[in-house]
Amino acid sequence: MKTVFKMSVLSLFFVSLTACQAKEKNQNTALVIHETKTIEPSKQFIKVALLLDTSNSMDGLIDQAKAQLWEIVNELSYAKCEDAKPNLQIALYEYGNDNLNGDEGYIRQVLAFSQDLDDISKELFSLTTRGGNEFCGYVIKTSIDQLKWGTNPDDLKLIFIAGNEPFTQGSVSYKDASTLANSKDVTVNTIFCGDYNQGISSYWKDGADLTHGNYMAINHNRATVHVASPYDDSILQLNRKLNKTYVAYGSNGNKKMENQAEQDDNAQGYSEANAVSRAVSKSSHLYKNASWDLIDASEDESFAYETLKDSELPEELKGKEEAEIKSYLDTKRKEREAIQTQIQDLNIKRKQHLAKQQKGDSDNLENAMLGAIKTQAKKKNYTWE
Repeated sequence: MKTVFKMSVLSLFFVSLTACQAKEKNQNTALVIHETKTIEPSKQFIKVALLLDTSNSMDGLIDQAKAQLWEIVNELSYAKCEDAKPNLQIALYEYGNDNLNGDEGYIRQVLAFSQDLDDISKELFSLTTRGGNEFCGYVIKTSIDQLKWGTNPDDLKLIFIAGNEPFTQGSVSYKDASTLANSKDVTVNTIFCGDYNQGISSYWKDGADLTHGNYMAINHNRATVHVASPYDDSILQLNRKLNKTYVAYGSNGNKKMENQAEQDDNAQGYSEANAVSRAVSKSSHLYKNASWDLIDASEDESFAYETLKDSELPEELKGKEEAEIKSYLDTKRKEREAIQTQIQDLNIKRKQHLAKQQKGDSDNLENAMLGAIKTQAKKKNYTWE
């Protein structure tokens, strides 16, 4: 049994999606500054599986992931290919933890592909570390086998795996796992927590090269530095107003709304700047809650008002006619869109302010991940607003 180092690190997000193969599209098309509601819903997906080592000493890396999650989501929200804004699905696995089942390779699927960013945040904050065996090939193969990657050639399918033990450990060869990933059009990106050359000698770079992914090395113990801006208080005030536009329905509606508030608190627990980043994410098209919010649900093509049960509606809508419900939701929707637009406008100014205060640092999770994502997205003709 080897000394379990810190390993894992969240693979965070990334993006991609759509192989938007518009080869002849005019490159001079004007780009808007931020998303608008006039863009049709996209059928394309960026599918990201995060494989995080939760063995000993990985607390710093997991904290980095929690602290930087929303800025990564925000950057992904600006991605587009032609006029399409891809949807985002994220899956989360933990591996290398003694609390996990050894017969199953010390691996656990924490969350299958989901668009619910609140659930992703909740599960990320629930992770704890403990010494164990880190089998990279095993967890990659497991994620390929278990997740619904789909067959759409325009989807961008990415795995991010992080750790610091040799990539060769375990009964499943990482080379076999890479062959399987290639067969599903999945790109494996590796993040070594430690010295760049040590990651190469322990085969983390080879693990990425086999699927034409990116290899990165970071200092997983680097503390996230949050920089305040003059626009933070206004954005947080708008976030509180935004929360009041949600219309919880169904058996889990109230619990989901409580989880939304809990994840606001988790973000605030790191810093006010982190809470601001989450508020910005909530104003983007990637923040979807159709499973419990009646406004988001009503925008789905399959939604039908006649299927709503009075018992599943909030008190203010019980006993109402369909026309009354529609009118209520339309009013709330317009209120939400106005608030989201205000947040996005303030965020433009916030980003300009932060750009003057911060210097680029490639030795952290956020910048390493986004650099990899944009490199791969460029191959799919992606642009950023």
